[in-house]
Amino acid sequence: MTHTQRILQITSYPPPQSGWGVRVQFLKRELEALGHECTILNVGQSRTIPSTEYVTVNGALDYVRKVWRYSRQGYLLHVHVNGASPKGFVLAITAEVLARLVGRRPVLTFHAGIDQIYFPRPKYRLLLPMYRVLFGLPRAIICNNEAVKAKIAEYGVPPARIHPIPAFTRQYLEGVPADLPPDLQRFFDAVPHAILSYVRLRPLFFPLDVIDAFAALAERRADVGLVLCGVAGHTEGDLADRVKARLATDALSGRVLVVDDLDHGQFLAALGRSSLYLRTPVSDGVCASVLEALALGVPVIATENHTRPSGVLTYDPDDLDRLVELLADVIDHRDEIVRSLVRPEVGDTLADEVRLLTA
Repeated sequence: MTHTQRILQITSYPPPQSGWGVRVQFLKRELEALGHECTILNVGQSRTIPSTEYVTVNGALDYVRKVWRYSRQGYLLHVHVNGASPKGFVLAITAEVLARLVGRRPVLTFHAGIDQIYFPRPKYRLLLPMYRVLFGLPRAIICNNEAVKAKIAEYGVPPARIHPIPAFTRQYLEGVPADLPPDLQRFFDAVPHAILSYVRLRPLFFPLDVIDAFAALAERRADVGLVLCGVAGHTEGDLADRVKARLATDALSGRVLVVDDLDHGQFLAALGRSSLYLRTPVSDGVCASVLEALALGVPVIATENHTRPSGVLTYDPDDLDRLVELLADVIDHRDEIVRSLVRPEVGDTLADEVRLLTA
């Protein structure tokens, strides 16, 4: 008889949708389907909104109190963090310490790629003690790929405790196709070549550059449109106002559609209708949505981060001219590019993660 496990996922969780949150959604379903108990402690943007999908967090004291309670009740803590948020470091280490106080070592998933704001080791040497604690307390660390594993090991972590488990899994492509929102459906029907990009209003997504590059392409061609997905929620600085001003020009009127958020099924449906997928962050590593696009036979243009899958066309984020040329070239030669695409191997990485968590 299989031993059942009680697991507390400490993580951001939809809404809004994101690669990280979508992974946890699928992981929760898989664990529960196997008879395990999986509870989400939501520390993301929707953390104060009541839901049957997760437990809310209303401030620092509430977070500590709930983590301590679940730890005392025997839950395995599965903590999620990346190398871009000091607040995330504090939340993760706090949970790890509380778990150790009750005698159980947590599991840590360190998301994203090899080039993040505060990661890897040569960056911010003052954070070395923090990383030694963050990586030293868990019994196991899950990361994006072998390249990230090597960088984590540079902090003195035994490689045997680091487990590369890609976020992309065959379950992402299963299920009933979702209907698109009416405005998005009309846009795809009207535009011969739609470019889809998932863009948060944060500098690391380069939203202004996406708009400028598309504007340059739109000057050349009347048959292209841009769908900006994922712009709902948190924004940094005055980016929202600047993006709005950029989009308000006559040249882009009717050429760009901003979609606040799509669930995973709708996102896949939109990918399938798009001429190409544009992925702009450098820090994302082997991105699940990039692999989803390739699996669906959709060409991908992405910033170069030295971990992009085979077949992805890359550009330096500082080279907008190169981006514009790539956009034009893919549209001109799309059929040929699709025929030569290398489809990624689609394994069951959820099973790998479940085995690690329930061992």
